[in-house]
Amino acid sequence: MCGRFVLFTTGDSLIEATETALGRSVVAPQGTPEPRYNLAPTQIIPIVRLGEEMLLEPARWGLFPHWKKDDSGPPLFNARGETVAEKPSFRDAFKQQRCLIPLDGYYEWHEKKPYFVSLGDGLMWAAGLWSTGLDQLSTTMVTTESVEPIAWLHNRLPRFLEQGEIDQWLFGSPEDAKELLHPVSQEWVKRLSVREVSSDVGNVRNDHVGLLD
Repeated sequence: MCGRFVLFTTGDSLIEATETALGRSVVAPQGTPEPRYNLAPTQIIPIVRLGEEMLLEPARWGLFPHWKKDDSGPPLFNARGETVAEKPSFRDAFKQQRCLIPLDGYYEWHEKKPYFVSLGDGLMWAAGLWSTGLDQLSTTMVTTESVEPIAWLHNRLPRFLEQGEIDQWLFGSPEDAKELLHPVSQEWVKRLSVREVSSDVGNVRNDHVGLLD
């Protein structure tokens, strides 16, 4: 799973990285976020989605399906890849409201110790879904089973998209997108860096660069 992450790439650097990943121009009509070091469910995170043009926009992390009548219940911040195409909470968004979630890294806990997972050479792009239920843009992150050599850390892993998979996820048909509902390649996972970090990350009120120490 992924319940906390980091995004310190912001401003023009975030726009440029997004345009490079997509190979097309991107606009951020509401600007880009400030650096964040402890993003948690129900907070606002940036997503990349297709509107009249490619948009980088703020969204609540925790999907509100279009049929949701209130904000009760646990936040839908992760969607299992094994069931995302059929589960009522996600299936409509999966058909035509897929997005990217940019991360500089994320936190995972193992034996009560927090670890920071990062690629080391740029942003990671997680497969996501978006919706506008309750008149609010919201999102969820797709996860899959974990793979070696990181499976020791947790049995779930965000479905990170490799460069050649981004267009298929964003612009493909539902059938095209279903072809990506498997774990990211082991070769990609081997590029990840994992290191223990400060236990202060356990408190969502802590949000500073020192959490990565």
